[in-house]
Amino acid sequence: MNSHSNAHNSLQPLTPEDGAVVAAMRTMLGPQKGLLQGTAARPIYDEIIGHVAAPEGVTYEPDNVGGISGWWCRPPHPRPHEALLHLHGGWFVWGSARAYRHFVGHIASRAGASAFVADYRLAPEHPFPAALLDAQACYRGLVDRGIRRIAVVGDSAGGGLGLALLSLATVQPGPDGVVPVGAVALSPVTDLALSGPSWENRAAADLYFTRAQCAALIHAYLGDHDPADPLASPLYGRLAGLPPIRVHVGEDEMLLDDSRRYVERAVAAGVDAKVDVWRGMLHVFPSGVGSLGAAALALDAIGAFLSERLAITVGTASASSRAVAQV
Repeated sequence: MNSHSNAHNSLQPLTPEDGAVVAAMRTMLGPQKGLLQGTAARPIYDEIIGHVAAPEGVTYEPDNVGGISGWWCRPPHPRPHEALLHLHGGWFVWGSARAYRHFVGHIASRAGASAFVADYRLAPEHPFPAALLDAQACYRGLVDRGIRRIAVVGDSAGGGLGLALLSLATVQPGPDGVVPVGAVALSPVTDLALSGPSWENRAAADLYFTRAQCAALIHAYLGDHDPADPLASPLYGRLAGLPPIRVHVGEDEMLLDDSRRYVERAVAAGVDAKVDVWRGMLHVFPSGVGSLGAAALALDAIGAFLSERLAITVGTASASSRAVAQV
C-alpha cells in the first residue's frame, strides 16, 4: 500500500481505468440514487449484491451457528480451527447471507479460511439490538464448535455491527476466554447520529445514498433509541484493548468520516488500527471485484491481514483488557 498521509490513514490512488469504470457507473446509476426505501427494496438489494462473480474454488453450504442461520463460504483448503464471521450490509433493513456469499467467498479465498455469513434479524420487524444479539450468538456458536481463531468482518451496517461485536467479544469472551484475533470493516457505519462532516461534504459525490434515505433506514432500526449508544454506534465506545483493525472506505461516500473518526479514536486508545481511503471509490467498492482494479487490491490486502491474524497463537482476554475495553 502506498501514498501514506500518516501511520494510520493512507490515501490510495485512482487509476485511469478505474476512473473510467466509476464514471460509467455514475452515468448508469445516478438517476437511481436514494430510491431504495424500506423493506420493499430487499429483493432489489439482494439482486445487486448477488451479481458479484463467484470466486474460483469456493464452495457454499447453508448452516445454523449459535441458533443463527447463514452460509459457509469455504476455500479449497481451509485451515482448521479458524473462521471469519461476516456481518453483511444493508442499513440493518436489507441483505441476506445467500446474496452475499459470493462476495464473502472472495474474502474467504484470499484469507485461506472458511467464512460464515450470518443472517441476523433485520429491522423494522426486529429493531435494535436484535442484530447485535444475533451477531453475538453466532460468534459464541463458532467458539462452541471449537473454533479458536476468529476474525470479524463486515461491510456497511455490518461493519458497524462487527466493530460493536468486537468490543463485546473482547470484554465478555465467555468461560473459554477466546477473543477475536482482529477485524476488517468495509465502509462501516459507526455513527448512527450522522454527525460526520462527510454527510455534508460528500453528499453530492456519494453515488448510492442520500442523507434523508439513510436517516429513515436508521430510524427503522433504532426507533427512539439513543444513536450514541456504543452498542449501536461503535464510534462512541471505549476502544482500548481491541485487537488489530483494518478499515477500507471510498473517498466519495458520505460514510467516509465514519471510518476515519473511528480509526482515529481507536489509535488514540492504543489499538493497532488503520484506514485505507481509496480515491474516487464508492461505498463497499471491493464488491466490484472483476470490474475495479482497486477492489482486487483491497481484497488482497484484506486477505493478507486476515491470514496473518488468524495464524497467531491464540490468546485470551486479560483482566486489563476486560477492564478498559468497555462499551
